[in-house]
Amino acid sequence: MSQSPDKSAVAATARPAMGFLATAGSWLDENIFALGREMRLSYLPPLMVYVAAGISGLTAIVGTFYVKERLGLSAEFLAALGFWMMLPWALKMPLGHLVDLVWRWKSLLVYLGAGLITLSLVIMIGLLGHLEEMRAIATVEAWYVTAALLAPIGYVLQDVVADAMTVEAVPRVDKDGNPLTLESRKSMHVTMQTLGRVAIISGGILVSMVNVYVLQGVGELPEAGKAAAYLFVYELALIIPLVSVTGVLFASWLRRRDIKHLVAQGHSRMESEALLGVNPDPPPVNWWILGGGLAFTAVSLSVGLSQIPGGEEIIFLVSMAIVLFLMWRLTGELEPDARNVLVGTAILIFVFRAIPGPGAGSTWWMIDHLGFDQQFLATLSLIGATLTLAGMFIFRRFMAERSIAYIIGWLTIVGTFLSLPIIGMYYGLHEWTAALTNGMVDARFIAVIDTALESPLGQIAMIPMLAWIANSAPEALKATFFAVMASFTNLALSASQLGTKYMNQIFRVTREVTDPDTGKITVPADYSELGPLLVSVTVIGLVLPLLAIFLLRYSRFRNA
Repeated sequence: MSQSPDKSAVAATARPAMGFLATAGSWLDENIFALGREMRLSYLPPLMVYVAAGISGLTAIVGTFYVKERLGLSAEFLAALGFWMMLPWALKMPLGHLVDLVWRWKSLLVYLGAGLITLSLVIMIGLLGHLEEMRAIATVEAWYVTAALLAPIGYVLQDVVADAMTVEAVPRVDKDGNPLTLESRKSMHVTMQTLGRVAIISGGILVSMVNVYVLQGVGELPEAGKAAAYLFVYELALIIPLVSVTGVLFASWLRRRDIKHLVAQGHSRMESEALLGVNPDPPPVNWWILGGGLAFTAVSLSVGLSQIPGGEEIIFLVSMAIVLFLMWRLTGELEPDARNVLVGTAILIFVFRAIPGPGAGSTWWMIDHLGFDQQFLATLSLIGATLTLAGMFIFRRFMAERSIAYIIGWLTIVGTFLSLPIIGMYYGLHEWTAALTNGMVDARFIAVIDTALESPLGQIAMIPMLAWIANSAPEALKATFFAVMASFTNLALSASQLGTKYMNQIFRVTREVTDPDTGKITVPADYSELGPLLVSVTVIGLVLPLLAIFLLRYSRFRNA
């Protein structure tokens, strides 16, 4: 009898523990395992295209070191190049309409995209493995810029088709040819979109793991050894277009299999195709969208090739004018209150995404002064991708229950706070913490913790934006509206690159550049203005979004 109080105490302690385990198990089942149970074979083709987009980051780290070690491109030039690399994403609008018009042949756009991605990778492989032959045709910088511009065009083409394939992947009928309910199909669409985000982020996790392994000890190798390691990574990246093409071929096989199954049940081939939605009637040609897209492309090419001063600004203004015109036409379908909400939300999201960054100089400084090598940057990438995936699930309720203004305000304040460690390290924070902790809390420790805290925030910013675009669309114009609004928010990233270029014109940051033939230093390293640059970018990133929230609060515009 004397032992019973102890047993009661043990039981009382065990109950909360069991309750916690049950709650955790329920959460995992509802948020993660349920996705696995709802997975369908028809979802696999678009997911393979999305995975290809996720693993596109395989070459990001070696690309950074290649530019730093072998090219004389300035931080300002790289920011301007980033603007041109973002520009194809503004063409999702006419490309989305083009996919609708050529639905039967949309797979050809994936093949074209895969070809452009392959060509971009082959150029980099040539620069690393056959440098003299490549230099005999054009300068190394010209080859690099060409490769950098080809890749995003390929990824945009594939992304547009993948978006369309997600609609096609959700079945209209069950295995017996009976129509599925609207509620069932809506649930499948939510699952498909969630799995799409998971596929992209999982691809990022996979390539981060590969980079951690492949780049181990590369920083200590001689130049020839580094070049061989970089070459291997770019050769390995040739799997990216292969994955997307395989996804399209698999979709074609699934379509033939399903048609054959319905024909065996007594349906004609035409009926089977209609039930599966294989070849829907194309919509009427919208010349506003196609014409605007063609005009934008023509202006962009002419300005880019002519290299006139202010070319980026001209292209940005032209593209912004086209998108705003199309938005104005589309918002005519909305009630005045809904239109005010749309405009207010669009302004908030644009300002938040248009904040400039410090540019490449920040990474160069981390490599030169903090000693961050290839493997450590790959480790940071792995931590970031893994926690981004976790954040997408952890903050799901937060994203669903809060307004866009609240989310952007919260992200702005938290993001500013998480920018402080990098600024602090520029002014010697890591040296002070390392001295206090016997070397434990050094620059790498601070970078890991900062990355771990900051990474989940990426999806908190993206998912409500996508949900807002989907929910704001007029019922009869959902696809067109989504394409136009996505183009508008992508233009904010182009504005961010322009701002980054301007910041690097004000604050000059250079890394050491040597002549590859003579070994003579042509540009000395100078990070003396990086500190003011980091502070200025952080202040702008804090003030502009909060100012936009404050001004909209006292205007007729609202936010979702």
